[in-house]
Amino acid sequence: MKLLSAAVIAFLPVASLSLAEEIQAVKVTRFGSQPSASGPAENFTGAVRIDSRFQGTSPARVGGATVTFEPGARTAWHTHPLGQTLIVTSGTGFVQHWNGPRQEIKQGDTVWIPPGVKHWHGASATTPVAHVAIAEALEGKTVEWMEKVSDAQYGIQPKPAQGKTTQPTPAQKMYGNISPKLAQLTDDVLYADVWERPGLSKRDRSLATISALIAMNRPDQLRSHITRARDNGVTQDEIIESITHLAFYAGWPSAVTAVAVAKEVFQKTPAK
Repeated sequence: MKLLSAAVIAFLPVASLSLAEEIQAVKVTRFGSQPSASGPAENFTGAVRIDSRFQGTSPARVGGATVTFEPGARTAWHTHPLGQTLIVTSGTGFVQHWNGPRQEIKQGDTVWIPPGVKHWHGASATTPVAHVAIAEALEGKTVEWMEKVSDAQYGIQPKPAQGKTTQPTPAQKMYGNISPKLAQLTDDVLYADVWERPGLSKRDRSLATISALIAMNRPDQLRSHITRARDNGVTQDEIIESITHLAFYAGWPSAVTAVAVAKEVFQKTPAK
């Protein structure tokens, strides 16, 4: 009996050590051992494939996957509570944070998205892109999904109706031949994004914009924005009243310049 007890006691440390070693063992998940999954339509636009998912064992909080975007495919706008790292493994694509420029990403690039920053990422319109996406969980959550990225935000120009040609945008008319990139940013970021935000109506944005341009004495920009303001519902009387009011804050010379610009615009495009 004593011999049996001694044998059991002698075995216990060995069994315990084996269990600990099993917990700490390096785990290899073979490529292709997990089925591919399609990116859910509510969170992605276009064809997206998710492979090689991984998730750390507690107390680790890191997880991720390899994500492949076909041409034109992208995520919806989203945030990560503790940020996200992207390692581009092939192809060419884009990443963009809210109100920021669209940045190109290529094979070998590493992208860091800070915590809470609203952003999207995906392929270019003509080439696929694949990246490893890595993020940590906060209270079990790694991502907050938001609205989809519109074609205008992504950079796709609307197709002209059959038999019709596309008219150049105001930005393309002003400086498209000199600086196509500036025209693109103006159309895609300023007009298609900032001006479409729901916090202010386009009418109110126009009032704020022309007021700032009057105060800064920017006649060239003021000319086009007075035209835009009238299209957005700002009346001729409201524009003149804004100029008169700002004379006391921005200075008489700025107001005099603004009146001359407004008069020119009103004469060229009479009120409807």
